[in-house]
Amino acid sequence: MADLKDWISLSKPDPEWEEFVKSIGGQAPDLGLFPNIPSLRKWIIQSKAAMSAEMGGSIPGVKETDHQVPVRDGTKITCRVYHPEAPPSGGSPLAVIYHGGGWCIGGLENEELLCRLLCSKLGVTCVNVDYRLAPEHKFPIPVHDSYDATKWAAENASSLGADPSKGFIVGGTSAGGNMAAVISHLYRDEGLKPAITGAHLMIPALCYHAYVPEKYKADYQSWEQNKNAPILSEKACLLFMSSYSSSEEDTKDPLFSPWLFPTGRKNLPPSYFQVCGMDPLRDEALIFERILREEEGIKTKVDVYPGQPHGFWSLAPKMKASQKFVDDSVKGVEWLLQQK
Repeated sequence: MADLKDWISLSKPDPEWEEFVKSIGGQAPDLGLFPNIPSLRKWIIQSKAAMSAEMGGSIPGVKETDHQVPVRDGTKITCRVYHPEAPPSGGSPLAVIYHGGGWCIGGLENEELLCRLLCSKLGVTCVNVDYRLAPEHKFPIPVHDSYDATKWAAENASSLGADPSKGFIVGGTSAGGNMAAVISHLYRDEGLKPAITGAHLMIPALCYHAYVPEKYKADYQSWEQNKNAPILSEKACLLFMSSYSSSEEDTKDPLFSPWLFPTGRKNLPPSYFQVCGMDPLRDEALIFERILREEEGIKTKVDVYPGQPHGFWSLAPKMKASQKFVDDSVKGVEWLLQQK
Protein backbone atom coordinates (compact mmCIF):
# COMPACT_ATOMS: atom_id res chain seq x y z
CA MET A 1 0.00 0.00 0.00
CA ALA A 2 2.87 2.38 0.70
CA ASP A 3 6.63 2.73 0.56
CA LEU A 4 7.50 1.79 4.13
CA LYS A 5 10.94 3.33 3.84
CA ASP A 6 9.30 6.71 3.33
CA TRP A 7 7.01 6.18 6.30
CA ILE A 8 9.87 5.06 8.54
CA SER A 9 11.77 8.25 7.68
CA LEU A 10 8.84 10.25 9.02
CA SER A 11 9.86 9.13 12.52
CA LYS A 12 13.25 10.86 12.41
CA PRO A 13 13.01 13.89 14.77
CA ASP A 14 12.75 17.21 12.98
CA PRO A 15 15.69 19.55 13.75
CA GLU A 16 13.30 22.29 14.87
CA TRP A 17 11.75 19.91 17.39
CA GLU A 18 15.21 18.90 18.63
CA GLU A 19 16.09 22.57 19.15
CA PHE A 20 12.89 23.06 21.12
CA VAL A 21 13.73 20.10 23.35
CA LYS A 22 17.20 21.56 24.00
CA SER A 23 15.58 24.88 24.94
CA ILE A 24 13.53 23.22 27.70
CA GLY A 25 16.46 21.37 29.21
CA GLY A 26 16.89 18.44 26.85
CA GLN A 27 14.04 16.29 28.17
CA ALA A 28 10.99 15.99 25.95
CA PRO A 29 7.69 15.53 27.82
CA ASP A 30 6.02 12.11 27.87
CA LEU A 31 2.43 11.97 29.06
CA GLY A 32 2.99 8.36 30.07
CA LEU A 33 5.30 9.51 32.87
CA PHE A 34 2.61 11.50 34.67
CA PRO A 35 1.51 9.69 37.84
CA ASN A 36 -2.23 9.99 37.26
CA ILE A 37 -5.06 11.56 35.26
CA PRO A 38 -5.58 14.56 37.66
CA SER A 39 -1.96 15.66 37.20
CA LEU A 40 -2.37 15.37 33.44
CA ARG A 41 -5.52 17.48 33.55
CA LYS A 42 -3.71 20.27 35.36
CA TRP A 43 -0.86 20.14 32.87
CA ILE A 44 -3.03 20.29 29.75
CA ILE A 45 -5.05 23.27 31.00
CA GLN A 46 -1.84 25.20 31.52
CA SER A 47 -0.29 24.20 28.19
CA LYS A 48 -3.42 24.95 26.16
CA ALA A 49 -3.85 28.35 27.81
CA ALA A 50 -0.23 29.18 27.00
CA MET A 51 -0.67 28.04 23.38
CA SER A 52 -3.83 30.08 22.89
CA ALA A 53 -2.17 33.20 24.31
CA GLU A 54 0.95 32.67 22.19
CA MET A 55 -0.90 31.99 18.94
CA GLY A 56 -3.83 34.35 19.12
CA GLY A 57 -5.84 34.73 22.32
CA SER A 58 -9.25 36.29 21.86
CA ILE A 59 -9.95 37.40 18.29
CA PRO A 60 -12.00 40.47 17.27
CA GLY A 61 -15.23 39.80 15.43
CA VAL A 62 -16.00 36.56 17.27
CA LYS A 63 -18.86 36.31 19.75
CA GLU A 64 -18.84 33.40 22.22
CA THR A 65 -21.85 32.00 24.05
CA ASP A 66 -22.21 28.95 26.30
CA HIS A 67 -25.18 26.60 26.04
CA GLN A 68 -26.30 23.80 28.34
CA VAL A 69 -27.08 20.89 26.04
CA PRO A 70 -29.13 17.87 27.16
CA VAL A 71 -27.73 14.41 26.41
CA ARG A 72 -29.38 11.00 26.41
CA ASP A 73 -29.08 10.19 30.13
CA GLY A 74 -30.69 13.48 31.19
CA THR A 75 -27.40 15.22 32.01
CA LYS A 76 -26.50 18.55 30.47
CA ILE A 77 -23.06 19.34 29.06
CA THR A 78 -21.61 22.69 28.02
CA CYS A 79 -21.15 23.60 24.38
CA ARG A 80 -19.43 26.89 23.59
CA VAL A 81 -20.63 28.43 20.34
CA TYR A 82 -18.46 30.83 18.37
CA HIS A 83 -20.44 33.17 16.10
CA PRO A 84 -19.02 35.54 13.49
CA GLU A 85 -20.26 39.02 14.41
CA ALA A 86 -20.45 39.77 10.68
CA PRO A 87 -21.67 36.48 9.16
CA PRO A 88 -21.05 35.73 5.46
CA SER A 89 -23.79 37.13 3.24
CA GLY A 90 -24.51 33.65 1.90
CA GLY A 91 -24.82 32.08 5.35
CA SER A 92 -22.51 30.70 8.01
CA PRO A 93 -21.39 27.05 7.73
CA LEU A 94 -21.60 24.87 10.84
CA ALA A 95 -18.67 23.05 12.46
CA VAL A 96 -18.80 20.83 15.55
CA ILE A 97 -15.42 20.29 17.22
CA TYR A 98 -14.37 17.66 19.80
CA HIS A 99 -11.21 18.22 21.83
CA GLY A 100 -8.39 15.75 22.34
CA GLY A 101 -6.86 14.41 25.54
CA GLY A 102 -7.27 10.65 25.40
CA TRP A 103 -10.96 10.94 26.36
CA CYS A 104 -9.67 11.71 29.88
CA ILE A 105 -8.24 15.25 29.97
CA GLY A 106 -8.85 18.62 28.37
CA GLY A 107 -11.88 20.79 27.85
CA LEU A 108 -13.16 23.83 26.00
CA GLU A 109 -9.75 25.52 26.10
CA ASN A 110 -8.25 22.79 23.88
CA GLU A 111 -9.99 23.86 20.71
CA GLU A 112 -10.79 27.52 21.40
CA LEU A 113 -8.01 28.76 19.09
CA LEU A 114 -9.18 26.63 16.17
CA CYS A 115 -12.81 27.63 16.70
CA ARG A 116 -11.92 31.32 16.86
CA LEU A 117 -9.84 31.09 13.69
CA LEU A 118 -12.49 29.19 11.73
CA CYS A 119 -15.06 31.73 12.86
CA SER A 120 -12.99 34.83 12.07
CA LYS A 121 -11.32 33.67 8.85
CA LEU A 122 -14.01 31.49 7.26
CA GLY A 123 -17.21 32.81 8.82
CA VAL A 124 -17.99 29.41 10.35
CA THR A 125 -20.26 29.00 13.37
CA CYS A 126 -18.34 26.59 15.61
CA VAL A 127 -19.72 24.42 18.39
CA ASN A 128 -16.99 23.38 20.86
CA VAL A 129 -18.17 20.30 22.80
CA ASP A 130 -17.25 19.82 26.46
CA TYR A 131 -18.08 16.12 26.70
CA ARG A 132 -17.74 14.26 30.00
CA LEU A 133 -14.40 12.63 30.67
CA ALA A 134 -13.14 9.19 31.66
CA PRO A 135 -12.36 7.51 33.97
CA GLU A 136 -15.33 9.04 35.80
CA HIS A 137 -17.39 8.61 32.62
CA LYS A 138 -16.05 5.62 30.73
CA PHE A 139 -16.69 4.46 27.18
CA PRO A 140 -19.04 5.08 25.46
CA ILE A 141 -20.23 8.15 27.43
CA PRO A 142 -17.80 10.65 25.82
CA VAL A 143 -18.79 9.60 22.30
CA HIS A 144 -22.49 9.53 23.20
CA ASP A 145 -22.20 13.06 24.61
CA SER A 146 -20.43 14.24 21.47
CA TYR A 147 -22.95 12.61 19.15
CA ASP A 148 -25.90 14.05 21.07
CA ALA A 149 -24.27 17.49 20.99
CA THR A 150 -23.77 17.18 17.24
CA LYS A 151 -27.43 16.36 16.69
CA TRP A 152 -28.38 19.28 18.95
CA ALA A 153 -26.19 21.61 16.90
CA ALA A 154 -27.76 20.44 13.63
CA GLU A 155 -31.30 20.70 14.99
CA ASN A 156 -30.68 24.18 16.37
CA ALA A 157 -28.43 25.47 13.60
CA SER A 158 -30.76 28.29 12.58
CA SER A 159 -31.06 29.70 16.10
CA LEU A 160 -27.28 29.42 16.44
CA GLY A 161 -26.85 31.54 13.30
CA ALA A 162 -25.62 28.69 11.09
CA ASP A 163 -26.77 27.26 7.78
CA PRO A 164 -25.56 23.65 7.36
CA SER A 165 -26.43 23.76 3.66
CA LYS A 166 -23.33 25.95 3.36
CA GLY A 167 -21.28 23.19 4.95
CA PHE A 168 -21.52 20.91 8.00
CA ILE A 169 -18.12 19.86 9.34
CA VAL A 170 -17.23 17.59 12.24
CA GLY A 171 -13.67 17.63 13.50
CA GLY A 172 -11.35 16.95 16.37
CA THR A 173 -7.86 16.27 17.60
CA SER A 174 -6.60 12.81 18.65
CA ALA A 175 -9.45 11.36 20.76
CA GLY A 176 -11.57 14.14 19.29
CA GLY A 177 -10.56 12.99 15.80
CA ASN A 178 -11.60 9.50 16.84
CA MET A 179 -15.06 10.77 17.76
CA ALA A 180 -15.33 12.85 14.58
CA ALA A 181 -14.71 9.66 12.59
CA VAL A 182 -17.22 7.70 14.70
CA ILE A 183 -19.86 10.39 14.33
CA SER A 184 -19.41 10.67 10.57
CA HIS A 185 -20.15 6.91 10.37
CA LEU A 186 -23.17 7.14 12.70
CA TYR A 187 -24.66 10.09 10.84
CA ARG A 188 -24.27 8.26 7.55
CA ASP A 189 -25.75 5.03 8.87
CA GLU A 190 -28.78 6.78 10.38
CA GLY A 191 -29.32 8.89 7.25
CA LEU A 192 -29.64 12.03 9.36
CA LYS A 193 -30.24 15.42 7.78
CA PRO A 194 -28.65 17.82 7.27
CA ALA A 195 -25.86 15.49 6.15
CA ILE A 196 -22.31 15.98 7.35
CA THR A 197 -20.31 17.38 4.43
CA GLY A 198 -16.76 17.04 5.77
CA ALA A 199 -14.61 15.46 8.49
CA HIS A 200 -11.48 17.14 9.88
CA LEU A 201 -9.34 14.41 11.44
CA MET A 202 -6.35 15.81 13.31
CA ILE A 203 -3.87 13.15 14.50
CA PRO A 204 -6.84 10.78 14.97
CA ALA A 205 -7.03 7.49 16.84
CA LEU A 206 -8.89 5.22 14.43
CA CYS A 207 -8.27 1.62 15.49
CA TYR A 208 -6.88 -0.04 18.59
CA HIS A 209 -3.53 -1.33 17.38
CA ALA A 210 -4.27 -4.99 18.14
CA TYR A 211 -7.25 -5.01 15.77
CA VAL A 212 -5.82 -3.45 12.63
CA PRO A 213 -7.17 -5.71 9.86
CA GLU A 214 -4.70 -8.37 8.76
CA LYS A 215 -4.41 -7.08 5.19
CA TYR A 216 -3.00 -3.77 6.47
CA LYS A 217 -0.73 -4.97 9.29
CA ALA A 218 2.42 -4.95 7.16
CA ASP A 219 1.87 -1.24 6.56
CA TYR A 220 1.13 -0.47 10.20
CA GLN A 221 4.60 0.26 11.56
CA SER A 222 4.20 3.38 13.68
CA TRP A 223 3.02 1.69 16.88
CA GLU A 224 6.38 -0.05 17.17
CA GLN A 225 8.56 2.65 15.56
CA ASN A 226 7.21 5.40 17.79
CA LYS A 227 6.50 3.52 21.02
CA ASN A 228 8.96 5.74 22.89
CA ALA A 229 8.06 8.95 21.07
CA PRO A 230 7.78 12.24 22.96
CA ILE A 231 4.39 13.40 24.28
CA LEU A 232 2.36 10.32 23.27
CA SER A 233 4.42 7.21 23.97
CA GLU A 234 3.05 3.68 24.04
CA LYS A 235 2.82 3.99 27.84
CA ALA A 236 0.72 7.15 27.49
CA CYS A 237 -1.55 5.51 24.92
CA LEU A 238 -2.18 2.56 27.20
CA LEU A 239 -2.86 4.84 30.18
CA PHE A 240 -5.53 6.71 28.24
CA MET A 241 -7.10 3.64 26.69
CA SER A 242 -7.24 1.73 29.97
CA SER A 243 -8.82 4.75 31.67
CA TYR A 244 -11.42 5.12 28.90
CA SER A 245 -12.39 1.48 28.44
CA SER A 246 -13.85 -0.94 30.96
CA SER A 247 -12.65 -4.10 29.20
CA GLU A 248 -10.81 -5.38 26.15
CA GLU A 249 -14.18 -5.88 24.47
CA ASP A 250 -14.67 -2.10 24.41
CA THR A 251 -11.63 -1.66 22.18
CA LYS A 252 -13.22 -3.91 19.54
CA ASP A 253 -16.36 -1.76 19.42
CA PRO A 254 -16.70 0.48 16.34
CA LEU A 255 -17.51 3.38 18.67
CA PHE A 256 -13.97 2.90 20.03
CA SER A 257 -12.25 1.80 16.79
CA PRO A 258 -14.22 3.37 13.90
CA TRP A 259 -12.09 1.48 11.37
CA LEU A 260 -14.13 -1.59 12.46
CA PHE A 261 -17.60 -0.26 11.55
CA PRO A 262 -19.44 -3.26 10.02
CA THR A 263 -21.12 -0.90 7.53
CA GLY A 264 -17.75 -0.05 6.00
CA ARG A 265 -16.57 3.30 4.71
CA LYS A 266 -18.67 3.86 1.59
CA ASN A 267 -20.32 7.30 1.35
CA LEU A 268 -18.38 8.86 4.19
CA PRO A 269 -17.88 12.62 3.77
CA PRO A 270 -14.76 14.21 2.25
CA SER A 271 -12.02 14.03 4.86
CA TYR A 272 -9.01 16.15 5.74
CA PHE A 273 -6.19 14.51 7.73
CA GLN A 274 -3.33 16.06 9.67
CA VAL A 275 -0.72 13.45 10.63
CA CYS A 276 2.46 13.67 12.72
CA GLY A 277 5.44 11.59 11.59
CA MET A 278 6.76 10.76 15.07
CA ASP A 279 3.39 9.53 16.37
CA PRO A 280 2.28 5.99 17.33
CA LEU A 281 -1.08 6.79 15.67
CA ARG A 282 0.49 7.89 12.38
CA ASP A 283 -0.12 4.82 10.24
CA GLU A 284 -3.74 4.24 11.15
CA ALA A 285 -4.47 7.69 9.73
CA LEU A 286 -2.29 7.25 6.63
CA ILE A 287 -3.74 3.83 5.83
CA PHE A 288 -7.32 4.94 6.54
CA GLU A 289 -6.91 7.95 4.24
CA ARG A 290 -5.72 5.72 1.40
CA ILE A 291 -8.62 3.32 1.94
CA LEU A 292 -11.10 6.19 1.67
CA ARG A 293 -9.45 7.58 -1.44
CA GLU A 294 -8.43 4.44 -3.32
CA GLU A 295 -11.13 1.94 -2.34
CA GLU A 296 -14.15 4.19 -1.87
CA GLY A 297 -13.40 7.16 -4.14
CA ILE A 298 -13.89 9.62 -1.29
CA LYS A 299 -12.21 13.00 -1.65
CA THR A 300 -9.37 13.40 0.82
CA LYS A 301 -6.61 15.84 1.63
CA VAL A 302 -3.67 15.03 3.91
CA ASP A 303 -0.89 17.09 5.46
CA VAL A 304 1.99 15.27 7.15
CA TYR A 305 4.46 16.83 9.62
CA PRO A 306 7.65 14.72 9.39
CA GLY A 307 9.63 14.28 12.58
CA GLN A 308 7.02 15.95 14.78
CA PRO A 309 5.38 14.16 17.72
CA HIS A 310 1.69 13.91 18.54
CA GLY A 311 0.26 17.31 19.50
CA PHE A 312 3.59 19.12 19.09
CA TRP A 313 2.04 22.50 18.26
CA SER A 314 0.48 22.77 21.72
CA LEU A 315 3.81 22.44 23.49
CA ALA A 316 5.95 24.43 21.08
CA PRO A 317 3.70 27.14 19.60
CA LYS A 318 6.63 29.30 18.49
CA MET A 319 7.99 26.69 16.08
CA LYS A 320 7.43 27.35 12.39
CA ALA A 321 6.00 23.86 12.08
CA SER A 322 3.43 24.70 14.77
CA GLN A 323 2.27 27.79 12.96
CA LYS A 324 2.05 25.75 9.77
CA PHE A 325 -0.10 23.14 11.52
CA VAL A 326 -2.51 25.82 12.75
CA ASP A 327 -2.61 27.54 9.36
CA ASP A 328 -3.14 24.20 7.63
CA SER A 329 -6.07 23.46 9.96
CA VAL A 330 -7.90 26.52 8.68
CA LYS A 331 -6.96 25.85 5.04
CA GLY A 332 -8.05 22.24 5.42
CA VAL A 333 -11.51 23.23 6.66
CA GLU A 334 -11.72 25.75 3.83
CA TRP A 335 -10.99 22.88 1.43
CA LEU A 336 -13.70 20.75 3.07
CA LEU A 337 -16.22 23.54 2.64
CA GLN A 338 -15.40 23.64 -1.07
CA GLN A 339 -16.24 19.92 -1.44
CA LYS A 340 -19.86 20.05 -0.28
